[in-house]
Amino acid sequence: MFENLIEVKNKYNDLTLKIADPEVIADRNMWQKLVKEHASLTELVEEYDNFIAITRDIEDCNLALESGDEDLIEFAKEEMPALKERLEQSIQKIKILLLPKDPNDDKNVIVEIRAGAGGEEACLFAGRLVRMYRMYAEKMHWTIEEISANVTELGGVKEMSFAINGEGAYSKLKYESGVHRVQRVPETESQGRIHTSTATVAVLPEVEDVQIEILEKDLKIDTYRSGGAGGQHVNKTESAIRITHLPTGIVVTCEDERSQIKNRDKAMRVLKSRLYDYYQSQLEKDYADQRRSQVGTGDRSERIRTYNFPQGRITDHRIGFTAYNLLEFLDGDIYEMVEALRIYDQNAKLEMSLNSND
Repeated sequence: MFENLIEVKNKYNDLTLKIADPEVIADRNMWQKLVKEHASLTELVEEYDNFIAITRDIEDCNLALESGDEDLIEFAKEEMPALKERLEQSIQKIKILLLPKDPNDDKNVIVEIRAGAGGEEACLFAGRLVRMYRMYAEKMHWTIEEISANVTELGGVKEMSFAINGEGAYSKLKYESGVHRVQRVPETESQGRIHTSTATVAVLPEVEDVQIEILEKDLKIDTYRSGGAGGQHVNKTESAIRITHLPTGIVVTCEDERSQIKNRDKAMRVLKSRLYDYYQSQLEKDYADQRRSQVGTGDRSERIRTYNFPQGRITDHRIGFTAYNLLEFLDGDIYEMVEALRIYDQNAKLEMSLNSND
């Protein structure tokens, strides 16, 4: 492992020189490519340097223990336990940083949220999830772009899709896919009984044109008048778009923009992401099974996370993580949960990697 790290360090130093070279800087595309590669190695190289520094400190402590100087020996005995702990932590971090990166981590995402079981209460909860992810995106200084929406008269969401554009968006949000369950007393409930409702969330990486080929002969494109809000222009012109991908049966709609062309562009972005998800899933198993494993059917018994209003609690059932800041969480303060899921995933991959090497 550490022989490889020496090679990584040498490559990093070489990249450092190259991105400062005026000739490389003059080639904008090449410079950006090298800067991105340099940045991808920075954390690993810095941790390797930290590992080397701790190793040297331990060597110095060992020399002090053999010096015969009582003061040095006492100092080394006090320092050694903390140094060994820091060394183990550094080794663990390096192992995680050496794990293969998800190629989609840096991509923008398409988020699709649908009301599940629970009628209007499920729609209201779906709307609350839309708001939560939008507020989180704003806190992360990402941009949000609505693609399509089907809302209820009470302000709930039957289904909505939107794009989130920002550095590392998929790496943070990819663990949000699945069935989200809410337990609360609806405002319309006169008896004060707690109702359970669900909404499904799907987070798809937005793919580039080079990754997926869509043939025009495989598309059925329909235009229609928008039935949602948007003023007279939206309602009176056929600006809304419905695209059906005939080979897979995947259907995408977009009616957010006044322009039919803009709606078509947005719909194609979503279609590319869904097709990418579809074909990736086919490599492992049937697409229908994959989608069910990602977002489920919306049944109450299926859930990755529960939002319990009476207790002010959020519990992620995949990792057993519980917090009691429900209102702040729904206001987009989901950092702690995102980080806990990321660490759990990394440790699971590390354990799998170690077991495969046994």
